[in-house]
Amino acid sequence: MKHLIAPSLLASDFANLQSECEMINKSEADWFHLDVMDGVFVPNISFGIPVIDFINKHAKKVLDVHLMIVQPERYIKQFKEVGADVLTVHYEASTHLHRTLQSIALEGMKRGVALNPHTPVSLLEPVLEDIDVVCLMSVNPGFGGQNFIPNTYKKVEELRKMIDAKGLSTLIEIDGGVTMDNARSLVDAGANVLVAGSFVFKSTDPIQTIQNLKNA
Repeated sequence: MKHLIAPSLLASDFANLQSECEMINKSEADWFHLDVMDGVFVPNISFGIPVIDFINKHAKKVLDVHLMIVQPERYIKQFKEVGADVLTVHYEASTHLHRTLQSIALEGMKRGVALNPHTPVSLLEPVLEDIDVVCLMSVNPGFGGQNFIPNTYKKVEELRKMIDAKGLSTLIEIDGGVTMDNARSLVDAGANVLVAGSFVFKSTDPIQTIQNLKNA
């Protein structure tokens, strides 16, 4: 399967959000990556349910919603109602992870689990069969534009071995610091989905940048 590209709207121009959505629709991007931050789990506040509801009215591709919030299980149904296709919760923020994943599946969404840079992938082994997407944070979550953490390659390789050993189709998503300098290496290591924010939206030609990442 060709790897997927998920531009992160956290880095987009919020004053022109509709046109940014239309740009992604026209591009070779596969998913919209939407970061929800609460100022508690991560030291930043982004956007929430009303903004995603607006994006859903214009987006023609998969909505990949990444919850960087405490007690994410409180809002599963609400995110489904505003169009989330993939709902990702953080391992570190989910006390009852298995139950939360079951709730996401019951709402008809793909189940995602994100891991912070310091969290080992081995902790997912007991629930890997219940996960559709593992999002490996390759920067410390909370802010865009950070430098990629090289140890991510090892985590991708280890996770790929775990997934393949179980014969699963779980996708590996990389979030943070993705550029043309590391995209090919991440895919070669076993990644399936590349999230790119600043690298796409701050480029002179975002559609061409997305195409370059897709062809990496």
